[in-house]
Amino acid sequence: MTARIGWLDARRRAEAAGQALPPQTVPLQRCIGRRLAADLSSPIDLPHFASSAMDGWLTVGAGPWTITDAIPRAGEARAVVTGGLIPEGLVPEGTTAVLRSESAVASNGVVHAARGREPRPGEHIRIVGTEASRGELLIAAGTVLNPAHLALAASTGVDSLQVQAEPEVAMVFTGDEVVTSGPPAAGQVRDSFGVQLPALFESLGAQVIGTTRTRDGLDVIADAIDHIDAPLIVTTGGTGSSSADHMHDALRRLGAEVLFDGVAMRPGGPTVVAGLPDGRLVACLPGNPLAAMVVALTLCEPLIAGLAGRPMRPTRRIDAPDLNGRAGTTVLVPYSLSDGSAEVSPWTGSGMMRGLSAADGLLVVPQEGTARGGTAESVDLPWALPPRG
Repeated sequence: MTARIGWLDARRRAEAAGQALPPQTVPLQRCIGRRLAADLSSPIDLPHFASSAMDGWLTVGAGPWTITDAIPRAGEARAVVTGGLIPEGLVPEGTTAVLRSESAVASNGVVHAARGREPRPGEHIRIVGTEASRGELLIAAGTVLNPAHLALAASTGVDSLQVQAEPEVAMVFTGDEVVTSGPPAAGQVRDSFGVQLPALFESLGAQVIGTTRTRDGLDVIADAIDHIDAPLIVTTGGTGSSSADHMHDALRRLGAEVLFDGVAMRPGGPTVVAGLPDGRLVACLPGNPLAAMVVALTLCEPLIAGLAGRPMRPTRRIDAPDLNGRAGTTVLVPYSLSDGSAEVSPWTGSGMMRGLSAADGLLVVPQEGTARGGTAESVDLPWALPPRG
């Protein structure tokens, strides 16, 4: 066996493993949360015509004003509503303005200003290009699109946007001992991957296009992987070296090039990432639930990022507790925040999900450990609220 690579090295290799998939053109209503692939510059002036900012009267010159239904001239006024067109010849120069309805009195075909010096020249008129000029950058490439971005894009007449790809992922769940409903009997385990991993990978920026279940066996596992058409295939279980573990043999049969086989991390050490001859990537997760989740969060997310053409999500630093490290290994443990500091969960076994279910993040414990009063790296959980304090 070759020495396991470090966790940081594995993250970098995972990020670099996939060639960025081509951008996708997506209708505006499906762009929320997607990352813009190319700068959006306004194809028109915003606004693209002069309009009234108020309900009231379009006036020219000094008042009082004679009411008209035509384009007003000096001493005349025409009723106008918010957003109503201001004729091009009247703006932006001159004495044209909009007198608000609440500041006007109309009687006998004449409008009077009821308040002080209203309206001032140009008041309550939206001038062409005051928000953006034609060709001006509105949204930069790489921006994660929110509802306001989509409204801005729509105002320019755009119907769709080019966004970075959301890589398609297919999953292969292995295991003779797995049952998919009801309480497991002795010697069986209840499936947790089928209910957690698809949702997790969606939250990491992927599109899960299918799941397959196989029994433990070289032929069925190799065949399941071989028949999947997706840039990223995720498998669970079978990454060990016992007689019941067939993942390594399946990868060899398929002619895969192993990018790394084993990572110096706990949990999740027996993780394999490989590339198939046609360019598909295979991420082989351990069979224990917490181990698989930790690998998905910290190693599969960089894989997805690389395929999407974006940087992997960075770690951040938080106040650390006193924790012993493990020689030559990065330990990742669920933690909750208590008074701004990390409090490690007591449930950290590779088969335990209780600690992660209540966690604010994963604490990255280097081999030398951490000390209270210092800081440590943390991996955010996509479903957890941002920490307070």
